[in-house]
Order: sequence, then C-alpha cells, then structure tokens
Amino acid sequence: MPDCLFCGIASGDIPAKTVRESSRAIAFRDINAQAPTHVLVIPRQHYPNVAALAAAGDGLLDEVAALADEVARDEGVAGSGYRVVFNTGPDAGQTVHHVHAHVLGGRPLEWPPG
Repeated sequence: MPDCLFCGIASGDIPAKTVRESSRAIAFRDINAQAPTHVLVIPRQHYPNVAALAAAGDGLLDEVAALADEVARDEGVAGSGYRVVFNTGPDAGQTVHHVHAHVLGGRPLEWPPG
C-alpha cells in the first residue's frame, strides 16, 4: 500500500528502531510508548487488521505472535508478564490500518485500561 506508514517501515523506506525481525515480520519501538517496553510487531505484507490476517490462514498470525514473545524475552519482561494487544477498528483505537501487535511490559499494567 503506497500510503501506509507501516508498509514504509517494513520496506525500509521509513526509519524505525527495529528490535527483531524475521523474513515475514518486523518488530520496532513505538514512538509513543505507553510502557517501558512498547514494541510494535507487524507483518511485512499489508493486512488491514487482525481479522484479515487470521483469515489469510498461512501461519503469519502465528509468526507475529511468536515474534511478540521473542521481543518480550529480549526485553526482559517475559518472566514478570507482558501484554499483546491488537486494536481493530476506530472504536478500539486503531489509527494505522496495517495490522500490528503492541507488546507492552516493564511495569504493572492495569485492567481494564484507564
């Protein structure tokens, strides 16, 4: 998608602080961090939301989830706990319509979010 911010990051045309990557996904630091660890994990291929990614059925959703866990381990938050969140649609706060998982940790995370 030519105007998609995350497609630009995935292709390397837009710089980001990459923390981990695979052939089909990339993880990078969120520029508006909401926790000490706040990393976004995206597929390199464009899918507008997690429902579309799941419907693709090619194992890419599994790969994104596995990469999120690797990020949590790398960041040292796997033992104490971390959250993986997919916002889907405007009421959920999705502002970039390229599916992305937020990996959050490094402090106690309240529920429900305030």
